[in-house]
Amino acid sequence: MTAKDQSDDRIVKGNHSQRIVSSAHLAVGEGAELSEFEFGLIVSWHAFSRWMERCMGAAGIQEVGALDVLVLHSVNHRGRDKKLSDICLVLNIEDTHLVTYSLKKLVKLGLVKGSRKGKESIYAVTANGRAACGRYQEVRVNCLMDTLETLSLDTSEIVHVARMLRALSGLYDQAARSAAVL
Repeated sequence: MTAKDQSDDRIVKGNHSQRIVSSAHLAVGEGAELSEFEFGLIVSWHAFSRWMERCMGAAGIQEVGALDVLVLHSVNHRGRDKKLSDICLVLNIEDTHLVTYSLKKLVKLGLVKGSRKGKESIYAVTANGRAACGRYQEVRVNCLMDTLETLSLDTSEIVHVARMLRALSGLYDQAARSAAVL
């Protein structure tokens, strides 16, 4: 693929502006705006994943990936024990084996502990896990929040984007269900 072909895949000319997309063939006609949104999601997800891993690394925990960080924070949330199904539900993860693997990893690292309640496995954050989440929060404030303040963004804009993302996730979930029965 030539450099020109690669740039054509990233930029599709719209009416008066250029759309930045990952797949030009999906940005033709109806749905061009959606393609631009999807590319934004792609690059945002990867940047966010990289951030979570590096933030946790700076907090002293090197051996974890983005999903592990999400699971740890979910287990730590509100200081209550969590069931596997609740963690999956909150994180909108359908493949429970991914979360199970992450929980095993976090248990091995001493950040989470598991117990049984009847037939159900229950997970709680350990003192080491709580401390790691606290250090993560400190790094987040120092590296992310301070920079965010310099952008002078109105926090209501961030709240609006968060609400739109949650609403659009429902749209994608419904589309996934529809595609599964085609």
